[in-house]
Order: sequence, then C-alpha cells, then structure tokens
Amino acid sequence: MADTNFDVLIIGSGPGGYVTAIRAAQLGFKTAIVERDYLGGICLNWGCIPTKALLRSAEIYHYMQHAKDYGLKADNVGYDPKAVVARSRAVSKRLNDGVGFLMKKNKVSVIWGDAMIDAPGNVSVKASKNEAPKGALGAGAYQAKHIILATGARPRVLPGLEPDKKLIWTYFEAMAPDKIPKSLLVIGSGAIGIEFASFYRTLGAEVTVVEVLLQILPVEDHEIQTFARKSFEKQGIKIHTSAKVTKLDKKADSVSATIEEAGKTQTFEFERVISAVGVVGNIEGLGLEKLGVKTERGIIKVDDFNKTNVPGIYAIGDVSGPPMLAHKAEHEGVVCIEAIKGLHPHAMNKLMIPGCTYCTPQIASVGLTEQAAKDKKLDIRVGRFPFVGNGKAIALGEDQGLVKVIFDKKTGQLLGAHMVGAEVTELIQGYVVAMNLETTEEELMHTVFPHPTLSEMMKEAVLDAYGRVLNM
Repeated sequence: MADTNFDVLIIGSGPGGYVTAIRAAQLGFKTAIVERDYLGGICLNWGCIPTKALLRSAEIYHYMQHAKDYGLKADNVGYDPKAVVARSRAVSKRLNDGVGFLMKKNKVSVIWGDAMIDAPGNVSVKASKNEAPKGALGAGAYQAKHIILATGARPRVLPGLEPDKKLIWTYFEAMAPDKIPKSLLVIGSGAIGIEFASFYRTLGAEVTVVEVLLQILPVEDHEIQTFARKSFEKQGIKIHTSAKVTKLDKKADSVSATIEEAGKTQTFEFERVISAVGVVGNIEGLGLEKLGVKTERGIIKVDDFNKTNVPGIYAIGDVSGPPMLAHKAEHEGVVCIEAIKGLHPHAMNKLMIPGCTYCTPQIASVGLTEQAAKDKKLDIRVGRFPFVGNGKAIALGEDQGLVKVIFDKKTGQLLGAHMVGAEVTELIQGYVVAMNLETTEEELMHTVFPHPTLSEMMKEAVLDAYGRVLNM
C-alpha cells in the first residue's frame, strides 16, 4: 500500500505550490502535493506563460509588418491563428512536463484529485475527472503535520456579464480562440485585460476597453497610466474610462453591449467579449468553515509567515490576498516553509513585489507611486528619463517610453520605480534589488551601467531626481 503519511502536504501545484514543495523537500520534509487539474496550475497552463507565448507571436508579427523600418523586406506577412495558439499550448505542455520532472527529482509525491481538510492533519482526496500523471497517488485519506493551501484563483464573474465560453470569454477562452474576432470588447483594464487587448489589436481586431475607474491600469503611477493610454489609443484601441458595461445581449455570432459613460448610454456590437474584471480565490470546498479557518472577502487570513488561525494550516498565493502574482506566491511559499523549519526567514515586504504587464508597450513597477508617497506626507524627489534620450532605444526603434523614480528627500531611500516602454519587465528587477539592499541615490549614482543598454535610463532617472541628468 502507498504511504499516506507526510510532514508537509500542499494543496495546489501552481507556482506557489510546486516551489513550496521543492523547498520543503530540500529542507528534509517528507512532502506531497495535491492537484486535480494540471501540474503548474493556472500560471503555467492558462495564465502567465501561455499568454506571453501569444504576445511574443503578436510582437514578431508586428515587427514583420514594419520590416522596412529596419531596412528589411518581408512580403505577404500574415499569421495562422491555429498555429499561434498551438505554439502557446506547446510552451505550456513543456513547462507542465517540467514541473512533473521537478517533483520526481525532489522526491515529492503527487496526489491526484480533489482535496478537503477533514481536520488539522487530515486530508481526504476524491478522484479527479482529469487524467493523472504517471506515478501519481490516487484518492484516499492522507495525513500531514503541516497543510499548506495554494489553491490559486479563478476569473471573477459579475452578474449580467457571465461568460458563456462562446461569445463572452474569460482568459481561458481568450487564450485559445478558433479565430481572431474582427471586433472585441474587453471589460476591465488591469494586467489581464490590457494584455489581451494588446494581443488582439496587434493581430488586427478592433478593440474597445471599458474601465469603471477613472484611469486604465489602476495600480500604476498616474504618469505611466497616461503614457500607456496615449500609446494604446495611437495603436487604435478605443478606451472608455469612468464607464461600465450594464448589459450584454447575445446574438447568433455577436454580442450587443450597452455601455454607460458620463451619464449617457450607448449600444455597440462586438463579435466577442472578454470579461477581465479580476480574480477570486479558490477557497470553497476545502472544509475551511467547518475547521474555523478565518476568511475575509474571499481571502484566507494569515500572519506574516502565512499561518492561519488554525494550527498546522497555512495559506499562500492568491488565496492569501493581493497582489495576486505568481512570484509573490512563490516567495510566500518559501518564507512559509522556512518558518515551519525554524529558519527565521524575513517576512515578505509587499511594497517590494514588482508588477509587470506584458502589453505593447510593456509596463513595470515596484514600490510607492508618486501619489501614494504624497498621501503618506513624505518629502520626495522625483526623477524621469524618456526612452527618446537613450541610444540603445533609438537603435532598437523603440524610442517611446519613460523611466520614473521616487526618492525620500531626507534619507535618499528609493521609494518606488515605474516604467513604460520596450523590455521594462526585464529592467525592473534592478530597482527591486536596490530597494531590498536599502540602496541610496548616491550608491546608484556611483554604479556603472553598461553602454549602450536600456538600463542606462535607470541611472539617468536617478540623476534627474537630483538635478544631475546627463543625456537630456
């Protein structure tokens, strides 16, 4: 009979879950992970990774259309939507297989099915309708001293705007279209909504974005929001802010959408609609109410080391609260398991978690926005540097963008950094490292950045905050 007793049992194999399992195994814990759908969770299979594969295809298509701008020729440029989707799914499959390999390598047992916590230390698993990977354990009763919930999130559904998987999509359907619609309505302008708006617009769809708040990309700095909006509108994306979709009427192969804006109501017709109004944590069906695990607004309440109020039960990732990002889940899991081991890890500082949106242009940020710093009554210095002043950006043909930094005027502490432009999602970690090391403006000014690189703009923005900018 299979061994059913473990030191650590993790429910959910997304980035938070599988990384936690690996770290637990490294620390000597006998570890198991429960999954019901697919190893790697939403991120690897239907989220972060496959969307980046789609966006990469759109990016290459865009460059091919503008080959002459680089002195090149590319005739009869087109795309095959089925092949674009197939490439994205192949990328997911490769990573899904990779998670399975990592579980075997680290001797983590995979249990296949739906899990419920019957009592602290006891988990029952029911058979999953999905095919189990080779070697996985099946349904049954399992025991573990430490149970970590990493069950992730699903798309939020608003009354009257319910997805039907055919005409009204969530990100699941948006990632595997049978064709590229001629017209598309995107409800919501967070990272998910804007990435899909960018992808479909690049492939030729007429895209309209509706956002209930005053500005798109609500968590970003105002200047970055404004720059991005102008760029999107220049690409032909229609944007309605302080607006809401009040009704969707489905037809045979289209949707009639009623949009309320500035007190006026208009009706537009679209081939397809994407509902991107956020996500909600998967906390149902786990037995939490029976156990007395505290939740609040769909989130499991945890302390700085991800303990719930019930001994032996922990929660990481999307179910433990925002920001709902894969890298936040991974780091939380490592902190959680190291605390269980008694290694006294640092609690995670959520202000130092970077956020990235992989649209065109890309957006990346960390720390306080300028307005948030002002709201805290902080005395600040703000520096900016535009892409148009950077030689590498000009050589790449990507001279539209902005790097912005915010410092505490008294201490020189870097409070926040915000970027929009080509490859900024690959640059932001430089500022994240600086913030974690409590780097001052003086140390950043003394750092030598390589030339010619986009990263030089990071130093120039710092110099600008202190009246010493060189290349503008």
